Amino acid sequence: MCLTCGCSEPKRARRDLSFADPAALQPDEIVLKAGEDALAYAETWIGWSGAAVMSFGNAWTPHKALRRITDHFIDHLCQIEARVARVRPVPDEWRGRSVTLSTDWAPFSEQDLDEATARIRRLAQLSALRLQALRDEWDADAGAEWTLRAIAQHLADATATYASRPPATPIMPS
Repeated sequence: MCLTCGCSEPKRARRDLSFADPAALQPDEIVLKAGEDALAYAETWIGWSGAAVMSFGNAWTPHKALRRITDHFIDHLCQIEARVARVRPVPDEWRGRSVTLSTDWAPFSEQDLDEATARIRRLAQLSALRLQALRDEWDADAGAEWTLRAIAQHLADATATYASRPPATPIMPS
């Protein structure tokens, strides 16, 4: 639906994903679906009014939510790669979730959504491909760390949570 006039303009196309068993997604499928679901939320933010939502003790805007989704994909890709290489991952000392940057307050446009779509889809695909390559290790004991399956589920859950923070832009009837 068009956010300007409410007409029945079609939504942006979701990436065509097919799953072996939609009722029981595998780790690689979970991260792909999470990325697409977050982008579907983000489409409702076009024309954002500038009113942030307070949640988790800080302000949430469309740009912040997409920044956190992107950062979270990167964080867990690094975690997986460090595990495979048997090295300690570089710690995330910034804690960007608790920070709202001045750039997070910028208006949210169609081009911002297109930019985020390109980035998040590639990160979701990269995560899924890496998880596919590690299929035999999805449930392997990771000691005090999460299994790869648990990392994928956490990434999907956090992505959904971050995407749910900014409010949808109300549609104004003409």
